[in-house]
Amino acid sequence: GRVAMAAFVGWCVTANGIYFPGDISKGTPFSSLKGGLAAWEALSDLGKFQIIIFLGMIEIAGEMSSADKPHYMKGGKAGVVPYIWDPIGITKNWDEDRLAKGRAKEISNGRLAMIGTMSLFAAATMQGSVPFFKELI
Repeated sequence: GRVAMAAFVGWCVTANGIYFPGDISKGTPFSSLKGGLAAWEALSDLGKFQIIIFLGMIEIAGEMSSADKPHYMKGGKAGVVPYIWDPIGITKNWDEDRLAKGRAKEISNGRLAMIGTMSLFAAATMQGSVPFFKELI
């Protein structure tokens, strides 16, 4: 869910012409990548590999975390990875009911971001597939 949220926001930001300063690699400025699917296509194979490995390491670290035992697929709570859920400790004094509501909102927002991201992909690859984005992408 959080990856989808980051993807949706990133797509919207770059679609509005906002980029990181500097180069993503020597001689390739971030601004040259443009937004949407064209950015991925413009990356070198090494750049794509680095992104996939980095995200894979984050996923493995989350799955190996001892804080969320049992695993959420085996009856544990979803969204209970401390360094991702609340890295600065804002929720440490919340009661269990408030935490449960916060986790439910997090999951709902993630699902909505997944739908939004997929609509951006559809609009970028098939003209007219998302009527709202007919003129925007």
